[in-house]
Amino acid sequence: MPKLTLIARVNDGLPLAASMEDEREQKEFDTYKNQAKRIFKQLTPTSLARCTIETGPFHFHYIIDGGVCYLTLCDKAYPRRLAYSYLEELAKEFKNLYETSIEGAMRPYAFIKFGSCTSATGPSRTN
Repeated sequence: MPKLTLIARVNDGLPLAASMEDEREQKEFDTYKNQAKRIFKQLTPTSLARCTIETGPFHFHYIIDGGVCYLTLCDKAYPRRLAYSYLEELAKEFKNLYETSIEGAMRPYAFIKFGSCTSATGPSRTN
């Protein structure tokens, strides 16, 4: 199950939205949030559209769609196909709500309200 989900613009790495499945684990995942931000800063328009990155006991999975990177942190045992399916569903929902506002976003986490959608979408992906 996704532990952490972040959404960022690819051209400048600006974080647009984020959520955690368990807010009590927030301190524990600060290191991984920082790693995710470094990943965002390294992305370019020519980066792989789908990628998995191993980090300790977890995997980062991301997809890039429409100049936006959708990234999630999952246990290594969590199936990749479910992680990518989750990210694709997330991308579809995010684009439906914010596609015309993404390029105009000026501040980090401009779409933080979307974080509640990522929490609602994630747990349904358990099998």
